[in-house]
Amino acid sequence: MPSIGELANDLARTLYEFRVPVAILSVAAAVGIVVVAVRLGWLGAARRHPGRTAGAAAIALAVLLPAGWYLGSPIFIRTSLVEAAPSVAPIATPSAAVIAPTPSDPVTAPTAAGSPPATPIPTASASPAPTPFAARAIATGEFYGTDDFHFGRGTASIIETSPGRFHLRLDDFSVRNGPDLYVYLSPAADGWTRDALEVGLLKATDGSFGYDLPDGTEPSDFKSAIIWCKQFSHLFAVAPFGA
Repeated sequence: MPSIGELANDLARTLYEFRVPVAILSVAAAVGIVVVAVRLGWLGAARRHPGRTAGAAAIALAVLLPAGWYLGSPIFIRTSLVEAAPSVAPIATPSAAVIAPTPSDPVTAPTAAGSPPATPIPTASASPAPTPFAARAIATGEFYGTDDFHFGRGTASIIETSPGRFHLRLDDFSVRNGPDLYVYLSPAADGWTRDALEVGLLKATDGSFGYDLPDGTEPSDFKSAIIWCKQFSHLFAVAPFGA
């Protein structure tokens, strides 16, 4: 049997998916209430009891204004962020070392005639210099929106920044804003699943930025990067990994 939380999420998702007809019906219902109030004399009663009317109006505004701002403000609010590409960690390799010559291969400094033999001079043995790790993209994909309203653009890439360490990079990214948006890696190529990995809160609606993935993350377990609205369990954008 579904829990109360699951039922609330299902209701919120349904309301969000049908937000346009819900908004139209809400406006029509408000107009209808005003018409009924005029015909039944409620407005006259409200004028006769201004204290009660003001209290009821204050309660309604305290509930409706925050809810309206939370749901509606993302439509016109945009944010931008550009972060530097992830740094690459070098692989430690032996550096050049000074090694004393063996008795079979002495190297001595020249001496004048009759002087005692000079002490052998140590020579340096060549050793490879440290080689930086060559970062590489493990998987890449292009974002697309899930419908005409929820657009998505840009590239998602999983980059190996050092052996066994990975970073999710979003480049030239743009998405429709919304409440409670998060970035996930999903085992499915077309959306969220219960096994999806939450990478982090979406940093901005536009730009180029990234997220260090947790230790032990296996890129081959995931088929897409997605932008997911946790509040309404709604998919905004998807980037299937093709290579």
